[in-house]
Amino acid sequence: MFSPYYAWARRRGRGDPLNHCAVNVALYGKAGKRWAMTERPRPSVSRVADAMSIGPSSVSWDGTALTIAVDEMTVPFPSRIRGTVRVLPSALTQQDFTLNASGNHRWWPIAPRARVEIALESPALRWQGDGYLDMNSGDAPLEDGFTTWQWARTATRNGAAVLYEAQHRGGGGVDLALSCKPSGEIEAFDPPALTTLKRTGWRVGRNARSDAQQAPRVLETLEDAPFYARSTVAASLLGEPVTLMHESLSLDRFRMPVVQAMLPFRMPRARR
Repeated sequence: MFSPYYAWARRRGRGDPLNHCAVNVALYGKAGKRWAMTERPRPSVSRVADAMSIGPSSVSWDGTALTIAVDEMTVPFPSRIRGTVRVLPSALTQQDFTLNASGNHRWWPIAPRARVEIALESPALRWQGDGYLDMNSGDAPLEDGFTTWQWARTATRNGAAVLYEAQHRGGGGVDLALSCKPSGEIEAFDPPALTTLKRTGWRVGRNARSDAQQAPRVLETLEDAPFYARSTVAASLLGEPVTLMHESLSLDRFRMPVVQAMLPFRMPRARR
């Protein structure tokens, strides 16, 4: 949905989603950051009910685990990311959410709580810990329906909590605060007050929610792009201290021609 090539193709009346697919991998650690997101055309994409391949990488579901076989090159400095990521949900939820009145944008928190196992050959890296799996789907360009959104997720003592806020381009919006149990049951709770956080280096606005006893604060900015930020945020939810994985998105920024022209530096397109 963030592909500049797809946006250009849509403007020419030739927007085929399967001609604009990518696997995005981001690694953060003491050794630095690595980013891979190469877009590939339709001949490099294949899919069946429980598996999909995009170039040399693939995703498959065996009924209990999602296995992601990664074989990608980083940008802007080339290096290889190769290995396997396994996502093992504690349970699958049965509820998805419509994000706008027309119903052409939807979100499904598939597994709010999961175990993630990472085994990479390049770079040599092994890790396992808490994780999450969700899915967005839509029938219209995201930037046509929304101006901004903020998303945050954290593990809790009783499962996980997810916050999802989006502002509609025509006014109004959606504001979800969900408590997710390990069994897959989802319960809404009253979202705590919204606090404005420090803007990123690219001046992207960030907002986060936290219980009254603790003001949220940015611990680390993991991604700082002209229209998007990924951060870790210290906060309190449902009465307990938590660390949020937090995302901020400005779709007004995304649709600007100058930003579209910058995107290929982070998202090259392969010929096959």
